Amino acid sequence: MDLELTEEQRLVQETARSFAREEVLPKAPSIDREHRFPKELVARMAELGLMGVAVPTEWGGSGLDTISYVLAMEEVSRACASTGVIMSVNNSLVCDPLMKFGTDEQKREFLVPLAAGKKLGCFALSEPDAGSDAAAQKTVSRRDGDHWIINGVKNWITNGPVADVCILFTMSDRQKGAKGITAFILPMDTAGVKCGPPDKKLGIRGSQSCQIFLDDVKLPDRLRLGEVGGGFKVAMSTLDGGRIGIAAQALGIARAALEDAMAYALERKTFGQAIAKHQAIQFKISDMATEIDAARLLTLRAATMKDEGARFSAEAAMAKVFASEVANRAAKEAVQIFGGNGYVEDFPVERHFRDAKITEIYEGTSEIQRLVIANNLLKD
Repeated sequence: MDLELTEEQRLVQETARSFAREEVLPKAPSIDREHRFPKELVARMAELGLMGVAVPTEWGGSGLDTISYVLAMEEVSRACASTGVIMSVNNSLVCDPLMKFGTDEQKREFLVPLAAGKKLGCFALSEPDAGSDAAAQKTVSRRDGDHWIINGVKNWITNGPVADVCILFTMSDRQKGAKGITAFILPMDTAGVKCGPPDKKLGIRGSQSCQIFLDDVKLPDRLRLGEVGGGFKVAMSTLDGGRIGIAAQALGIARAALEDAMAYALERKTFGQAIAKHQAIQFKISDMATEIDAARLLTLRAATMKDEGARFSAEAAMAKVFASEVANRAAKEAVQIFGGNGYVEDFPVERHFRDAKITEIYEGTSEIQRLVIANNLLKD
C-alpha cells in the first residue's frame, strides 16, 4: 500500500480543507442548534465537485478515486458532521449503486444530475421492523404489466425530507426472503410518496431524516434498479462502499474532538500551568491521536482495495467499526479534557460527543460489522 498521496489527491484534500475551514466550520454550531439543513453548503459542495467524487466525468461526476472521496469526507466532517453525512449519502448510497447497477438510460436521467449536485438523493432500506435484519422487508412491490405497485413504510431515511431521488428496496416475493428483494429508483415527487416530519435526533441535527410512506406508488419497470430479486445484492454492495464513507465521517469527528481538545489544553491553566503540561492530559491526547491515525490507515486501506477492484467487505467493516468507536472515545475524552465547559453548548465538544454516536449505528451497527468481519474470516 502506497502511503504517499498523489498530487491530485493532495489538491482534493486541500480544496476540501479550505472549504471546510472557511465556509463550513463557522456555520456548524448554528446548523446544529437550529436543526437546519445547510442547503447553501450543499450547493457549494456541488460547485466543488464533492457530490459525485468517484463518478466518471461523462456521468456528471469528478472522475476521482475513493481515496480522494475519503480525504474530502474527513475534512468536511471535521467541520460539520451533518454536512459530511449529506455528502456521504449522495456519493456512497445513491451515486455508487446507480453507477454499478443502473442502465445507461437510468444514468443519464438520474446519475448525471445527482453526481453534479443538481439533485439530491436518499437511500431507503431500513423499516420500523427491518434495520440490521435487512431481509425482513415489509414494503412490498407487485408487478402490474409494465409497472410496479409499491406499498410500505421506510424509516430513518437520511436526506429524505429534502431528496429528489430515492434508491428504494422492496419485497417483490416474500417466499424467497433475501432473494425476493427488488430495488427501484424512486423520484420523490411520484404520486403516493409522502414524507413524515423530520426526526428529532441526538446529533447530526442538520442532516434531516424521516419516515417515507408509500401508498399505492406506481413505478414503471424502467425504474427498476438491477434484476428482479437482485435488490439484496444491490443493498449489500452499496453498504460496503457506504461504510468507507462513514468511517471517513467518524475520522472527521474524532479529529475535531482531538484538535479542539489540544487547543483548549494549551490555553486552560490549573495549578499554575496549562493543563497540557499534566501527564494525565498528555496520555489522553496521545491515545486519541494514535487511534485516529490507526483508523485512518484502515479507512485508506479499504478505499485502496475498492479502487483496485478487490473484494473489500471485511476491510470496510473493520474501518467502519474501528473508526466509529475511535470517534466516540475521542469525543468522550475531549469532553473530559474540557471539564465542565465540555458539558455546555458554548463549546464545540458536546456537539462532537452527540454527533459521534450515530457512526456506531447507521450503515450497519458495530455488532453487524463484527459479524461481517467474522463471516469473512471464518469461511470454509
